[in-house]
Amino acid sequence: MNNQSRFPILFLNPVLKQMVWGGSRLHTDFGYEPEADNLGECWGIAAHSNGDSVLKNLEFSGMTLSKLWKEKPEFFGKYDTEQFPLLIKIIDAKSDLSIQVHPDDAYAQKNENGALGKMECWYIIDCPEDAVLVAGHNAETAEELKEMVHNGKWDELIRKIPIQKGDFIQIDPGTVHAITAGCLILETQQNSDITYRLYDYGRMVDGKPRELHIRQSLDVIQVPAKSAKDSVLKTGDLPKNQLNQLISCQYYTVYKLNVSGKCSISHNESFLNMSVLEGSGIVDSISIKKGDHFIIPADYGTIELEGELEIIASDAK
Repeated sequence: MNNQSRFPILFLNPVLKQMVWGGSRLHTDFGYEPEADNLGECWGIAAHSNGDSVLKNLEFSGMTLSKLWKEKPEFFGKYDTEQFPLLIKIIDAKSDLSIQVHPDDAYAQKNENGALGKMECWYIIDCPEDAVLVAGHNAETAEELKEMVHNGKWDELIRKIPIQKGDFIQIDPGTVHAITAGCLILETQQNSDITYRLYDYGRMVDGKPRELHIRQSLDVIQVPAKSAKDSVLKTGDLPKNQLNQLISCQYYTVYKLNVSGKCSISHNESFLNMSVLEGSGIVDSISIKKGDHFIIPADYGTIELEGELEIIASDAK
């Protein structure tokens, strides 16, 4: 434990989700259990009713992150939200995910029993050559959008953008989007599980098509879509041994940190989520490796890291 802080680094057991489109890489690449060929999501840092991370630390053994958030707010800093504000996932898409859209806070609070909307962003851990993601659409007006959706003109409507390993993409509420087959992604998002499914390729589960949310999708899709030109940020050549900011929006700031050798990171005020995507090393005398998720408490002081590590970090606004 860093002697500058009265609080320990919080280590979490991830929550694993089996999905119709999931694969096996969460087990083979990251070592998460169980071994299955349809693991779609690892909720690495989660405090939601649909998935609540349990702390590994002996002094909090068995306690969930949502319970700690309520009982020990001093760990996290000055927040006035009832629930932990962010949700950090690793997603393995063996096949294409449904084409979907998320509401903003105002729409979700009005139409989803006071729930939060969902702003999210993706860091591409791995993807096939010539991979694309769905991000945005080609309709110019709300009328054109409605006509294309109701007549199933998906190839005309959906906008695909090329991606490479190490790319970073912000997905605002109202953005039509989908992760495609073969992509392995770290997602940082508002702590919400609300998704409106616009199109699902006619897939059947237990002999039935999955539920679509056409009315809600048409309510919330931004028309026209945000420009594709500025959607993708390349992160391959960022300086090592420092927090490199990838995005700062009203809900979160996301950073990339490549540790090579030894480095010291100063991050005070708010807590800091960290997910290790490659390598192994040490954080303040504690061993860490690929697949570990942990939270640096607020007012921690200097974080000492050592090893060869690729980390995506985030804090909440």
